[in-house]
Amino acid sequence: MPKFAANLTMLFNEVPFLDRFAAAADAGFDAVEFLFPYPYAAAEMAERLNANHLKLVLHNLPAGNWDAGERGIACLPDRTGEFQEGVGRAIDYAKALNVPQLNCLVGIPTAGLDRDTALATIVDNLRFAADALKRERIRLLVEPCNSYDIPGFALNRSADALAVIDQVGSDNLFLQYDIYHMQRMEGELAATIKKHFARIAHVQLADNPGRNEPGTGEIHYPFLFELLDTLGYDGYVGCEYKPRTTTPEGLGWLRAAQQRSAALA
Repeated sequence: MPKFAANLTMLFNEVPFLDRFAAAADAGFDAVEFLFPYPYAAAEMAERLNANHLKLVLHNLPAGNWDAGERGIACLPDRTGEFQEGVGRAIDYAKALNVPQLNCLVGIPTAGLDRDTALATIVDNLRFAADALKRERIRLLVEPCNSYDIPGFALNRSADALAVIDQVGSDNLFLQYDIYHMQRMEGELAATIKKHFARIAHVQLADNPGRNEPGTGEIHYPFLFELLDTLGYDGYVGCEYKPRTTTPEGLGWLRAAQQRSAALA
């Protein structure tokens, strides 16, 4: 069975953010991830991680004004300076929190920005970020997102992100594969994971429709968990879903996966 990390942006919303570390540990998680650490002091989050014996496996680069609908700025040529400053800020947090990898959400091109210019800007910004992170021994990831939840997002499919990775040409840039996003955009989950497994550095999950916990929709997660084991995936799977009710009530899928794993041992 894969290892699972609770996404504290999505899970345990029953309590304030800084209390979610303890809630995740109490629920049996040994690792967490979240979208952004920047509203909080790194020292305060490090204390919560240490007190609850948790690893932080992922957070994102700064992504612009999230509350205003921005979903990254790497595609925007007039925000390159801001992007580069954000890389530095992300590195500071990653080093303070012992985070091994950072994800880049590339964003939504503004009206009038042609696709070729947006893609060229993404390539340049990712090359800068991959080089800066490599010097600190931190991996950079890039994530395609579905166009239903995020209309206009610049990278929507696995092939889109992989083409950009090829253009960047860095050995420190990998694919973040979100099962939910890719089920909505392209399906063929098992075939895609197998084909591009060597280039996938992090996996996230949610079921479809609804982006709720595994077992609530059409995705056959027991099969995918077995596939990840067979392929030798040794990273964490980020649980980035919206609980239908409360987070603890929705963790039956995790207990079932643990029971299946124990039965096979």
